[in-house]
Amino acid sequence: MLEIKDLHVHYGGIHAVQGVNMRIPKGQIVTLIGANGAGKSSVIRAVSGLVRQASGEVLYTPAKEGETGAPRNILGRPPEDMVRLGISMSPEGRRILPQLTVAENLALGAYIRNDKAGVAEDMDKVYTLFPRLRERAWQKGGTLSGGEQQMLAVGRALMSQPDLIMLDEPSLGLAPLLVREIFDIILRINAQGKTVLLVEQNALAALSIAHYAYVLEVGRVVAEAPGKELLSDPKVKEAYLGG
Repeated sequence: MLEIKDLHVHYGGIHAVQGVNMRIPKGQIVTLIGANGAGKSSVIRAVSGLVRQASGEVLYTPAKEGETGAPRNILGRPPEDMVRLGISMSPEGRRILPQLTVAENLALGAYIRNDKAGVAEDMDKVYTLFPRLRERAWQKGGTLSGGEQQMLAVGRALMSQPDLIMLDEPSLGLAPLLVREIFDIILRINAQGKTVLLVEQNALAALSIAHYAYVLEVGRVVAEAPGKELLSDPKVKEAYLGG
């Protein structure tokens, strides 16, 4: 579905991503782990069209084109094009609009759509996935707890009907019980047919659910393998799993 080839990202004189290669097959959960500042968020921001100083290739085949579709290089296209192609992102820090209600935040996630009945149906699906959001539908987003805001950010990303959803640090700042809940929901989203690219500092949780994983250090991929294999890798255990 998505293949990243020789991706480089620059911020002024900083070379944040240095020749990253990754594959995200249709229907899988692929995770990118690494320390803070390793360049993880820069990778998915480049895929999303949010950084301009990027080079390389991001080859994407929309799910509806299946095996017969020709991959197209989407690197450098604006974010709204990515959403129309079937790619959405739940950003680090949630970035909900605090003065809007839960329902209004979710509706913004469907801004490219004009099928009102379908939007209402998908909003109900989000409420089924996150019952607490249904209870707080008319509550302003800024009054939600951190965990509820994270649920809202993920729900908003689902409202565009993406084939590929990218989640940037969804467990950041959450209590352990909520972390488990968020990762259970990621599994449910994947079971519904969504492909997931997960960027996470919580390596243990991410590797436990990932079909495949990449380890990023100082902008470079230094290891890759199925998630459960990396869980038992001595170097990964020492660096990211507390030995």
